[in-house]
Amino acid sequence: MLVTQAYRFALDPSPRQERGLWSHAGAARFAWNWGLAACRDRYDAEGKWWSGVELHRLWNRVKKTDPGLGWWGEHSKCVHQEAFRDLDRALRGFVRARKGLRKGRRPGFPRFKKRGRCRDSFRFGSGVMRCSGRTVTLPRLGTIATHESTRKLARRLENGTARILSATVSRTAHRWFVSFTVQVDRNVLGRHARPGTIVGVDLGVTTLLTGVDDHGAEIEVGGPKALRAGLRKLQRLGKAHARAQRGSANRAKAAKRLARHHARVAAVRADALHKATSTLAARYETVVVEDLNVTGMLANRRLAGAVADQGFGAVRRMLDYKTGWNGGRLVVADRWFPSSKTCSGCGGRKPSLSLSERTFRCDACGLVLGRDVNAAINLRNLAASGAERRNACGGDVRPGPAGRPPAKQEPGTAHHAGETGTAAAQATAIWTADAHIRSWFR
Repeated sequence: MLVTQAYRFALDPSPRQERGLWSHAGAARFAWNWGLAACRDRYDAEGKWWSGVELHRLWNRVKKTDPGLGWWGEHSKCVHQEAFRDLDRALRGFVRARKGLRKGRRPGFPRFKKRGRCRDSFRFGSGVMRCSGRTVTLPRLGTIATHESTRKLARRLENGTARILSATVSRTAHRWFVSFTVQVDRNVLGRHARPGTIVGVDLGVTTLLTGVDDHGAEIEVGGPKALRAGLRKLQRLGKAHARAQRGSANRAKAAKRLARHHARVAAVRADALHKATSTLAARYETVVVEDLNVTGMLANRRLAGAVADQGFGAVRRMLDYKTGWNGGRLVVADRWFPSSKTCSGCGGRKPSLSLSERTFRCDACGLVLGRDVNAAINLRNLAASGAERRNACGGDVRPGPAGRPPAKQEPGTAHHAGETGTAAAQATAIWTADAHIRSWFR
């Protein structure tokens, strides 16, 4: 199965090579600003702007006649070409958002990039791009040493099971990275190693995720909460940076220390998310999660910091491709599925449940259970009942009042009179597990 994935390596360039990296990043920034200015001038005159291909052709004509652009030959042609493509993609996205054809937050009109205020990056779309041992080879930059071994990608390239499509070089916290976009012939399992296994996963703020599998074993991943752990140091470094004189060497050093701490916080969070999602995808064939409104949760100023520190959006994105690689599937419950308000024992539903109530107490059957565990069981039962969908809108997913099927449903999902839309009652409450099973993620 051909999949597109990225391999990212940290670079250890020599001083001369680092100057070349800075120069290429500046050329990409200049090409973006030059193309944006040309598009704005044409739009003011003709009511339309240049496409990416037209900008590249215009650049090839102008660069040979303008004496101020005599430095263009010092860089790879891909740097300017890819910058024009990025600008064209940004303009098209802006138009699609204005017409309502683009999902997500509406982007604004592209802005000019300023040195020191934008991300330093550039991309190679063609040319000599390869890796071997602890080195990578890039167009016009030559062979650059890497901080870690590139053997994993180099072995695939030698075997012919991978092909490099592009290479993006970027700077994060005063360290340069190269990210290869690779088309890999991946050996995806046709069947999961543990077929029939199901786990319901509920994401939370106090714990990163709480899961309950088909055997009733509880899974708890506390999460590192990297931002909360490093907040005091972050505040101290931020104050030191703000108090330093602008343009001084001490301010540059303070900015470097602050950027390194931010990068460490992000790396700790990403490492924990990768380990948790990889274990889930490897151990269970079906993983059920909720479609959370992360953007709306971030609008709550009391909850935004904790939600952003956990990385809810990254969990779903990682599970999406990792379950496929392991021969499993990811089931995303509907955003309005009442997993927390529904009793996992009798199927009764509470009219309201505040966020401060961490223990679920059912008034009908008397079940007392952790809020997150109860939600995880309901998500697991959703997949076990066969009513799961990626964009669920059937009767089993949006339960209605007893004896009355929901108004919005898909064919074959309607209930008969006398039935409810919730999961069936369980003979025994399967929410207990041994201590070692409960903590095998820790």
